[in-house]
Amino acid sequence: MDLRLSGKRAFITGGSAGIGLAVAERLRSENAVVTICARDKDRLDSAITALGGSGKAWGIVADVTEPRSLGNAVNGAAERMGGIDLLVANAGGSVGGDLLDSTPEDWAATYALNVLHAAHAIRTAVPHLERAGGGAVVIIASITGWKAGPKSSYATAKAAEIHLGIVLAQELGQYRIRVNTVSPGSTYLPGGGWERLQEQRPEQFATFAHDEFPAGRLLRPDEIADTVCFLLSERASAINGAHIPADGGQGRPNVRTFGRDQGSKRPAT
Repeated sequence: MDLRLSGKRAFITGGSAGIGLAVAERLRSENAVVTICARDKDRLDSAITALGGSGKAWGIVADVTEPRSLGNAVNGAAERMGGIDLLVANAGGSVGGDLLDSTPEDWAATYALNVLHAAHAIRTAVPHLERAGGGAVVIIASITGWKAGPKSSYATAKAAEIHLGIVLAQELGQYRIRVNTVSPGSTYLPGGGWERLQEQRPEQFATFAHDEFPAGRLLRPDEIADTVCFLLSERASAINGAHIPADGGQGRPNVRTFGRDQGSKRPAT
């Protein structure tokens, strides 16, 4: 199926590795032009080389938790590519542990890295998307945004991202901008946490994959990327304000359970 993405100009946060890089690779395979941002310049440079180099892909060093840095990255991407048609708010992560193992500062940092970064990136991109005649946005949330699991701050931030997508689809529809959210399940990434678990606790990893996934395996980043690219494409023009779980039918969202694996700490009284 031709996704009609050739020539489209895409900006991706957190695009130097993992799901973000997989999305960039899929977009490049559809002949889209991409700009990715990340904090690590060396990793960013390696990703750009893998994507085909300057003229086909660009990289911008930016800290997505700093509004000025992120805003400059969005505007810089529009300048380099001559506009923006597509945006993927992919950057995310967590600071601290669950509620009793975390501080207010941990929660603020986690929200800034996830939902606040997505909101600011989209806000900055709206004029560019509007000048392009409209466009499409995908926010990358998580299975823990709709199925309860550790870590508390991360899970609730991802839930906020899901609702952000629903609300912005209504708000930005007048500008012909579609907004959807994808919630990946547990995705096996080289060098990632699931690979470390498989190496360090192979029996626990195998049990989790067998018991929680109908197919008996974790997801691949290219599977998430395919879902994202379809939603970005004109083939998905009727899909707006949707939350798409790309989790392979996963059950529990995490091998951990609250307080039972690592011991939750009660705050001092």
